[in-house]
Amino acid sequence: MTGTENQLRRVAIELHQGNAGLAITEMETYLAAYPQPQTSERLNGIKAEYELMTDYWRRGVNDPQLEQLYQHLLQRVYVLYANIATYHRMRSYPVLAGIYNRVRLERQDWSLSEIRQEMEAFVSDVAMLELEPENTRQEKAECLYKEHQTQMNNLFSYVLTSRMWTEGVGHDFEEILISPTIDSNDQQLLVSSVTLSLLNQFDMTKFRTLVNVYRRSQDEHVRQRALVGWVLSLKEEMRKIYPEQEEAVLSLLTSEKVCEELTELQMQLVYCLNAEKDTHTIQQEIMPDILKNNNLQFTRFGIEEREDDPMEDILHPEASEQRMEKMEETFGRMMDMQKQGSDIYFGGFSQMKRFPFFYDISNWFVPFYMQHPDIIHFVRRMEGNKFLEKVMRQGPFCNSDKYSFMIAFQQVMERIPEGMRKMLERGEATMGDVPEEEMQTPAFIRRTYLMDLYRFFRLYPSRNEFQNPFDTSHNELGTCEFFSLWLFKGSPLEPYKDQIVRLLKRQKLEENAQQLLESYSEDHHTLQYYIWSGMFVKALELEPGNQMALQGYAREMFNRGAFEESAEAYDELLMMNPDKTSYLLNKSICLVNLKDYEGAMKILYRLNYNHPEDNHVNRVLAWTHLCSHQLEQADKIYKKLTSEEKVLQEDWEHYGYCCWFSGRVDEAVNCFKKAIGDVRPDKVSFSFDSQLIEAYAISEIQVRLMLAAVFS
Repeated sequence: MTGTENQLRRVAIELHQGNAGLAITEMETYLAAYPQPQTSERLNGIKAEYELMTDYWRRGVNDPQLEQLYQHLLQRVYVLYANIATYHRMRSYPVLAGIYNRVRLERQDWSLSEIRQEMEAFVSDVAMLELEPENTRQEKAECLYKEHQTQMNNLFSYVLTSRMWTEGVGHDFEEILISPTIDSNDQQLLVSSVTLSLLNQFDMTKFRTLVNVYRRSQDEHVRQRALVGWVLSLKEEMRKIYPEQEEAVLSLLTSEKVCEELTELQMQLVYCLNAEKDTHTIQQEIMPDILKNNNLQFTRFGIEEREDDPMEDILHPEASEQRMEKMEETFGRMMDMQKQGSDIYFGGFSQMKRFPFFYDISNWFVPFYMQHPDIIHFVRRMEGNKFLEKVMRQGPFCNSDKYSFMIAFQQVMERIPEGMRKMLERGEATMGDVPEEEMQTPAFIRRTYLMDLYRFFRLYPSRNEFQNPFDTSHNELGTCEFFSLWLFKGSPLEPYKDQIVRLLKRQKLEENAQQLLESYSEDHHTLQYYIWSGMFVKALELEPGNQMALQGYAREMFNRGAFEESAEAYDELLMMNPDKTSYLLNKSICLVNLKDYEGAMKILYRLNYNHPEDNHVNRVLAWTHLCSHQLEQADKIYKKLTSEEKVLQEDWEHYGYCCWFSGRVDEAVNCFKKAIGDVRPDKVSFSFDSQLIEAYAISEIQVRLMLAAVFS
């Protein structure tokens, strides 16, 4: 961290703690080291007002406006700090510095009224193209879209690198983003620009603009981008500087629809962060299955088999059907992943983000449209291709993937067989088409936009110049888990938290699940809350016979070594489910630990009779024989367990005891070696079961000899 960054961080710490006076002092220290005359003049004005306020306070004057005035001064200091921090970021990063300088050199006047007129004029000009003669329409359209794209790219860049907005700028921008006379694509692009700027440096006016756009816009695509923007920009550390952040959000939560959309968004963010894990699953598990069955081909009628060796049907008549079933099962698994919210296309399209098209940041976020000047020559070459037209219209892809697909498709078409090319041109193939009504749903719009965002923050070469909400280096979900934020505690969103906890637990995100549980208000400490939190006694107080609570309590007592209490809990569970194998097994293990071998054997013999091939039962039965000095019976079971294709480490270890106590020392040494595996002795944490050793009266010298033999 540089000296500048360190000093700015000290200013930020005082601001986040709500210390206006100390923040002014730290800001003075910064400006003494890095002079900025205009900023110093503004700070002196704020300091004079602060000292006047404190002077009245010291004299005991009762000022009813004291808190309001203090908050206003704190916010003014923050604006000074934030402008300096933004400018420092622009100077520190080459791409942002280049963008910042370029757009301000190319255009001096960034009047929002003039910008709005240009954007509205574009909509009118597009409508007027219909009146143009056909022989000139295409050329004029290309010129119009090219000029407009340049304007929008510059505006995107200007907003991205903008400093703190005044209330007037925020109001004018909000009106632009909700106006029905401005193109939806332009509005969506600008919402993304505001979001990136806001993520890099919090600005209450920009934040409020996105909240208001989400509330007021009639365009679902614009609304959903605004929703994602303000949610990812929520900052708990801004709580003391801008309490109105909380007020703005809570005003939305009076709507049940908003609560439902926030819940959906939280789930989608969790799935979004699984993109690379899902890609690994597809590459390591699903694609190999597809490649194994590569004698199958795709046609408009589905999956069909190529003509192959005629002897195959005679020698292996069932092979064809098995391959077909496997292929359908594999594709079904991938489609199930997509239905559940997985981003199954990330891996494939991540290789297609190196085209020059993606050199412009705005192109990562611009909604897909065929007239985009950077792809128009690809569109002209592929004109009339029914497959491509349908994919661009109904494909299950985000915008940046559609642009990637369009650019790459031409290269693919040049390399595929003539027959397949004709089939694609006629539109006889499909690629997971999405019904048009589904594509207009808020959930689908939001999901595809999140895919655009995720690709940018994972694949853009200079992504380190931006604050990344998907950064999971310190937390499994980064800042994408927002349900546990302070402002949602006790809010109308509280009842929806259960759905998120269930998802987090299914995804094995226990740390995040616990963090969310800790954010529950006391009013929401329900039976389910106590079960999830591991407070099983509390849960049983609320509902004494609850099966899940009893299971948890039984496990908890077992882990504590309270085997008698655990066995009693399993007795209660067995009254509800007398034949449940897991309950019977767990109770028998409790009895073994209580040295009630006879009681354990009664249960285990019955289980073994009913489930002779169940190795879980056999394993516990063998251990019980071993603990009760029935070595011959234990030996038979361990021989069988260790002859399986996959042998557990504990089976080798326990069989080692069985051999040792039977006097077969060399066999025992071999078993213990297999239990340890191919690990050097100095890296192994291994010790023998002391209670078992004591029960069989094995001396300390024998233990040392065995350790030496095993690790030699």
